[in-house]
Amino acid sequence: MLFPLLNIFAGLALLALGAEGLVRGSTSVALRMGVTPLVIGLTIVAFGTGTPELLVSVEAARTGNSGIALGNIVGSNIGNIGLILGCAALARPLRVRSELLQREVPLMIAITLAFCLMLWDGELGRIDGALLLIGSVIYVVGMYALARRDKNREVAAEFAEVMPPIARSRWVDAAYILAGFAGLVLGANLLVSGATVVAQAFGLSQVVIGLTVVAVGTSMPELATSVVAAIRDEADVAFGNVIGSNILNILFVIGLVALIHPFSVEALTPLDLVVFAGSAVLLLPLMWRGAILNRWEGALLLGGYVAYLAVLLVR
Repeated sequence: MLFPLLNIFAGLALLALGAEGLVRGSTSVALRMGVTPLVIGLTIVAFGTGTPELLVSVEAARTGNSGIALGNIVGSNIGNIGLILGCAALARPLRVRSELLQREVPLMIAITLAFCLMLWDGELGRIDGALLLIGSVIYVVGMYALARRDKNREVAAEFAEVMPPIARSRWVDAAYILAGFAGLVLGANLLVSGATVVAQAFGLSQVVIGLTVVAVGTSMPELATSVVAAIRDEADVAFGNVIGSNILNILFVIGLVALIHPFSVEALTPLDLVVFAGSAVLLLPLMWRGAILNRWEGALLLGGYVAYLAVLLVR
């Protein structure tokens, strides 16, 4: 049992380091090309911090562990709101200034509810996957266009402050990207193999492992980015990272997994789907008053997430 646990911890560490390298390298390349920090933050960084979910889910689907893939995404999206935004708001109340992000919250809710409807028949097929991937392209192109037109200097300054410095040479950028991707691939392989053995040893379903250990582990890059941004009073960065990752998790990651390997979703319980959709919907009334997430609201989100994890483990 020790070896599979070591695989899990090593996989999580490699995923975190790989995501950091990929984000640093790709961000530096984009800055060299003249892309604004706001555009980078809402597209490239959101995608980069979501790469652990992508690689883990693709690896799980490839090896026939579709339960881990689905549980990873559903659990990551729940954790992004309950765990990450909850912790970020506890660190410092989050006041979202960007109108673009305020529009993105209802979009995330609509995509989440539409995805739940897709799960109604108990299967995610290649047609579903293709539709989700098309949606991801439309979303990224739309966000790119809207972010380029955003003239809010205060918001732009927030994103500029969190951009890593441009590497000294293109070779350094390339090294970051290649090393990051290699770390992600190896980390995904170790995490999936270790989680599969642990699930079997403790009699847990693949979905429960995906919803808990794998989901929390692959969400660590978002957690670090959002909490640091909140402490620096850069709420738009924290929100943009979480909301963008949640949308791309559904549209791109699950879309790609379903296209590679159609799978059944019957292992998800009604409770999982209610928490999945409810956590997204809950953000709207919480932010309705002045687009701010206070500490007590962050405590509510975090407490709800901990309670959900406890129910999963008992179940």
